[in-house]
Amino acid sequence: MKAIPVAEAVGMVLGHDITRIIPGKEKGPAFRKGHIIREEEIPDFLSMGKENIFVFDMTPGMIHEDAAAGRLARAAAGQGIRLSEPAEGRVNLIAETNGLLKIDVDALKQINSIGQIAFSTLHSCQSVQAGQTVAGTRVVPLTIDEKEIIEAEKTCAAVFPLIQVKAFKSCRVGVVTTGSEVYHGRIKDGFGPVVERKFKTLGSRVIRQILVSDDRQMTVNAIHELIEDGAEMIMVTGGMSVDPDDQTPASIRAAGGRVINYGAPIFPGAMFMLATIGDIPVAGLPGCVMYYKTSIFDLVIPRLLAGEPVTRDDIAAMGHGGLCAGCDVCRYPLCGFGKD
Repeated sequence: MKAIPVAEAVGMVLGHDITRIIPGKEKGPAFRKGHIIREEEIPDFLSMGKENIFVFDMTPGMIHEDAAAGRLARAAAGQGIRLSEPAEGRVNLIAETNGLLKIDVDALKQINSIGQIAFSTLHSCQSVQAGQTVAGTRVVPLTIDEKEIIEAEKTCAAVFPLIQVKAFKSCRVGVVTTGSEVYHGRIKDGFGPVVERKFKTLGSRVIRQILVSDDRQMTVNAIHELIEDGAEMIMVTGGMSVDPDDQTPASIRAAGGRVINYGAPIFPGAMFMLATIGDIPVAGLPGCVMYYKTSIFDLVIPRLLAGEPVTRDDIAAMGHGGLCAGCDVCRYPLCGFGKD
């Protein structure tokens, strides 16, 4: 560090905290170590008796933590992300929209292995809300060799974007509810309201629900009817177990469904089916979706609404983290459920 007149310090990095004392009212740091001095702040320094201050003697090739964090954040951020102003060397990445958070996890690990860089994110493939902080980045020292930042920028450029929020599309959803007990009015349907509420939270709406008995042809007809009505996604609820009268998997196939996967390494949600009829996703939802706050629905459906393909391998990978802990108070997605 070196001492210079404060009037000559504009644009330089403050080397120590500057304390402001107002007797009986205030005592604390007015400017912190690492602050970049601005011209309009000179009168404040002088009013505190600081005609000379210590600043960092920045050697060529070194950059300040605020500038470094800003460059890292800009290099990493894709669609659906805005950046905060630097604060004590850190820049936050904030969701601009409700959507699916996507992180290139391998590239993130590479960046955090470069040197004195810290880049932290939420888990990938979870639903996030507009205004939510989804990542933050900074460097460890007050100043850092620019070569490390350039290396990180190159890593980001190779995979761009490192981090993004893919907005959910508003989807018209059709629901087929199977079960003779509901169809004949012996019990009240509890599945439809749950599915409707979940889709509303994700920005989509259920356009129609059709009740059918445990009959394959009735279910096939209902699926086709909903597609004719303009449904862009079909949920078939119930009838997903191995009981002889559970016809949902066979009905989805009979309706022309190309099955991506039947069965998932997810508890709750093992009896889930995902298929497509043309380009329309069709999901067979097991009963757990109605009874559990968080289930296979919350892992797969948001990806589909964000336009992400969900493959057999994707579902297989969900086994790591796919065991819900059944907490008394569900805090999903701030937990390990579904985090592969």
